[in-house]
Amino acid sequence: MDTLSYKTVSLNSATVDKQWVVIDATGLTLGRLASRVALVLRGKNKPGFTPNVDCGDNVIVVNAEKVVLKGNKMTDRVYTRYTGYPGGQRFTTPKEILASSHPERLVEKAVRGMLPKTRLGAKQFGNLHVYVGPEHPHQAQNPKEITLKEL
Repeated sequence: MDTLSYKTVSLNSATVDKQWVVIDATGLTLGRLASRVALVLRGKNKPGFTPNVDCGDNVIVVNAEKVVLKGNKMTDRVYTRYTGYPGGQRFTTPKEILASSHPERLVEKAVRGMLPKTRLGAKQFGNLHVYVGPEHPHQAQNPKEITLKEL
């Protein structure tokens, strides 16, 4: 048997083929969208996935304000943050986030929670670009439009 036929090939930063993809979030469930976006950001949809290398694609999410949460999650789910001061615990709901001036933060928060909590995860999160509305400033990268079913 030829020993070269079964060697594991690991990617590195020089051999990674990074693409740009666009996902339209109109009418998509937040959790399902976030899990698929995290999968593409990590590169797990590629045959040469290497867990210690940023081999994922750059993802552009448009129409982030049109995501859907099923049931009562829009009002019952609570996001907690702490200001650092005594009595500084702050609570917010997805409904309040979507009504604020930055509704794209709801999608960003969901995707960030599904990425590794390491320096590599922070770098992969930097490859996510979320926008309100159908326009984005990344036309020069010739992004490919994909749907959730293609992943």
